[in-house]
Amino acid sequence: MTTPLIPVILCGGTGTRLWPLSRASYPKQYWALGGKGDETLLQQTQQRLEGIEGLDSPLLICNEDHRFIVAEQMRQIGIEPNAILLEPMGRNTAPAVAVAALQATARGEDPLLLVLAADHVIKDADRFRAAIDAGRIAAEEGRLVTFGIVPTAPETGYGYIEASESLDGSALTPLAIARFVEKPDQATAKQFLASGRFTWNSGMFLFKASAMLAELERLAPEVVSCCRAALEQDVEDLDFLRLEREAFAKCPSIAIDVAVMEKTQLGSVLPLSAGWSDVGSWSALWDTAERDEDGNVLRGRVISEGSRNCYLRSEHRLVVGLGVENLVVVETDDAVLIADRSQAQNVKTIVKQLEADGSREGKAHRKIYRPWGHYTSVVEDSRWQVKRISVKPGASLSLQMHHHRAEHWIVVSGTAVVERDDETQLVGENQSTYIPLGCKHRLTNPGRIPVELIEVQSGAYLGEDDIVRFDDIYGRTSQTFKIA
Repeated sequence: MTTPLIPVILCGGTGTRLWPLSRASYPKQYWALGGKGDETLLQQTQQRLEGIEGLDSPLLICNEDHRFIVAEQMRQIGIEPNAILLEPMGRNTAPAVAVAALQATARGEDPLLLVLAADHVIKDADRFRAAIDAGRIAAEEGRLVTFGIVPTAPETGYGYIEASESLDGSALTPLAIARFVEKPDQATAKQFLASGRFTWNSGMFLFKASAMLAELERLAPEVVSCCRAALEQDVEDLDFLRLEREAFAKCPSIAIDVAVMEKTQLGSVLPLSAGWSDVGSWSALWDTAERDEDGNVLRGRVISEGSRNCYLRSEHRLVVGLGVENLVVVETDDAVLIADRSQAQNVKTIVKQLEADGSREGKAHRKIYRPWGHYTSVVEDSRWQVKRISVKPGASLSLQMHHHRAEHWIVVSGTAVVERDDETQLVGENQSTYIPLGCKHRLTNPGRIPVELIEVQSGAYLGEDDIVRFDDIYGRTSQTFKIA
């Protein structure tokens, strides 16, 4: 009988080197990148596993602020997760792996766990599935298998894994691990490639849950004890399991490589050549994408004339490239990036500068997603702002009140049920309603099409943390619903 295999998809990370598209409020793993279709990187991570024998439903681990994005993207591809575990704060990959192994063995079962990042591109899915099949025997025998990427260049941005013997580029065979090496300099990276024994550390793993737990207990017992306490006190929140905050906060922040893989005698590396990329920058995305005859990657409303070797992307407005070379141009609703491809890695420093300045553009887009739909900031001033709001069919905003602002709602499409204190009214297209300061209110979409409305706010303070919630079908509270 085939041992069940549970994908463990780690959805953390903010992908700041793909700013202005990827931001803390909506990171790169939730965007459609690295493919021709509309599937996001997260969806691609799950879909490339189709056809694997014994494949079970995935277990996803994410930031609680992104929980509804994760759930919705799984729903869109027809996947009902094994569980969606919510981390109250990031603690690196060792705690995430520990939580996954504890959750997977909670009912006395011992499945194989396939640990994957949600933001990788793998072009040759058939080869990747073959590698997983090749690693199963070793994993079922108690080995901790990591997938090492056969290097194509002396990259200095990746960690390396040295195998106990030279690689056979065509063989999918797990090899004993000699050592892990942190990111090398250029000269050392060239030596690694010349030796024929090194692979890039991909951060993907395959092992039996019990085997990893045993090594974690032996090598990082504090990680296991904190994660066990956080799971024992977890709270079911709709379709999510919310780890207990105080217990998880005590957990050491440490990578699974450092906690276990660099110390264990059970590690094996399986060399993999399948068109892998961690999409760590716009230049990396250009490297992995299909390009036109001029070497350009064009996405969205883009016109290119006489341009060569560029990545040009438009999310809203028309972007025109005339006679430019080796540029990255990315247009979003509130920012435009123009960079030489060779400088694309330095975008991260710009994001740090924006965050230090308190600029909203460093963390969030104008379009903010919520479990009931989304809203877009259209224009704002010190005492007033205008938003466009879209509420999904059957969805409802929380019953809430504001201390510092009043709101006008003008419905431009669909029909809404609006509660105002003790009054309920039906507001249709081209109709409006007024929400005075201090009024308890809620909007619900009872129809089959989205409700689109324009909201005009006015008051002394317009921050999203001026929300007092009395009831919410999504389990949110005033304290957890803030835009940093």
